Amino acid sequence: MEPLILYPEEPPFHVVKALQDGGYPFVAVKNVAQVSKDETEEGWSGAIVCADSNLEDAFIACRQLRSKELNVSPTLLVVDRQNLAKLELREDLFDDFVTLPLDARELEVRLQRLFYRTGRGLSKEVIAYGPLSINLETYQASIGGRSLDLTYMEYQLLTFLASHPGRVFNRETLLSRVWGYEYYGGARTVDVHIRRLRAKLGDQHESLIETVRSVGYRFGRNPRH
Repeated sequence: MEPLILYPEEPPFHVVKALQDGGYPFVAVKNVAQVSKDETEEGWSGAIVCADSNLEDAFIACRQLRSKELNVSPTLLVVDRQNLAKLELREDLFDDFVTLPLDARELEVRLQRLFYRTGRGLSKEVIAYGPLSINLETYQASIGGRSLDLTYMEYQLLTFLASHPGRVFNRETLLSRVWGYEYYGGARTVDVHIRRLRAKLGDQHESLIETVRSVGYRFGRNPRH
């Protein structure tokens, strides 16, 4: 994924933490003039402009990012709730916004929607959910930037679950969809692989795979919620 531009250089701590926890690469810039200088060969996936301290400066930064010289999109504005009324008639300067105090999950959902609409950010060969990234071309998975050493079936199970966030699957369905209809192993096979996946995700991220009592398993939550 190409990095995001984060403006200004010292954004709110919770914005930085949410991006780090979500596995979104970013470059914090002191001023928009740095954007061209710091641009990577792959370009930018978009920009997050924080308007917590100076709304007018944020508007200027948004306008500069949309100039013909830079043409960076999409742009997500982070604004104090008390300043929402000041966004009226300024909608041409940004693509979406989130309010402070920041909800990390909302930030992630907004970014995913913007990437989906603009076709920027993640390629079709990558499944991403928060800190988890699965490359379907190289059969590699990582969590928070840390590579996961998975067996073939662990990779297949994780990929299937991450492809359907928020959906609950019982063990029988997982056996048929992941292992195949010709597999005659018992439901305990699913439990063993789930346990191993959670161990490899680590204490911080094992909750990505949730046990739904008396039903089965669910990966994360539906991004639309």
